[in-house]
Amino acid sequence: MTSDTVTDLRALAQTDPPLAAEELKKIDAYWRAANYLSVGQIYLYDNPLLKEPLKLEHVKPRLLGHWGTTPGLNFVYAQPAR
Repeated sequence: MTSDTVTDLRALAQTDPPLAAEELKKIDAYWRAANYLSVGQIYLYDNPLLKEPLKLEHVKPRLLGHWGTTPGLNFVYAQPAR
């Protein structure tokens, strides 16, 4: 990084106020919901909201995808625009 880049980053950090507690709660709830839905898409054929007890026939026999980077991507998507 150049010294100009560091200066720009410091200026940006000083002008952005911290997030309010309510906004943090909403971001956390969104992130958890997105992760839950991602798991359902990867592992389940049916019953993603668990309206009935989970059965073997709800689970895919062959997974098409994996958990991998999903939580990280969901975290990035959950960040507020600044």
